[in-house]
Amino acid sequence: MMRMRLAAMLAALMLLTAVGVSAQDREQPSSFVGSVLTRVVVDPTTYAPALLGYDATIRDWNSSQPFFQHGFREANARFTISGLANDVPVGYAAGRRIILADALVSLERSVVNNVAEQVIERILVQRFPNHRKLVRGLGWAQRISFASFKSYRLSAKHYRQAAQNERLARDLGYD
Repeated sequence: MMRMRLAAMLAALMLLTAVGVSAQDREQPSSFVGSVLTRVVVDPTTYAPALLGYDATIRDWNSSQPFFQHGFREANARFTISGLANDVPVGYAAGRRIILADALVSLERSVVNNVAEQVIERILVQRFPNHRKLVRGLGWAQRISFASFKSYRLSAKHYRQAAQNERLARDLGYD
């Protein structure tokens, strides 16, 4: 179920990116910096990894709360008071702040990737104007590949853990 939702979101991301870029190809030339920033801001691949990572991690965190209320320890050292694995978890709000900080780091990485890709793409389009569609297509492929890879790396294990937590909580009568 989670994999299907993730696949559907990634498919929608690819379609939205393709539609947005084809519409952008018809725009009049603009300033270099303005064009790059506009393309990065409107590109869904800029936001997808951070949003999916946040959603997956917050689901994992929320599904862990019933266990913490029953005395279980946190396995992830980043979410413990001592900073050691299998210890007392940080408070709920502190965990949410850690998750938000992680999402912002992910967003920053996507912005850096997309700015670099857009700068290179813009330079290549100026140098090879007869190959504009090829350059733009390769740009899509790079951004989508980066976003897909980062999204999977940031979210898959948390979605799996959340599903396991929900099953175990139900089995133990914690829900």
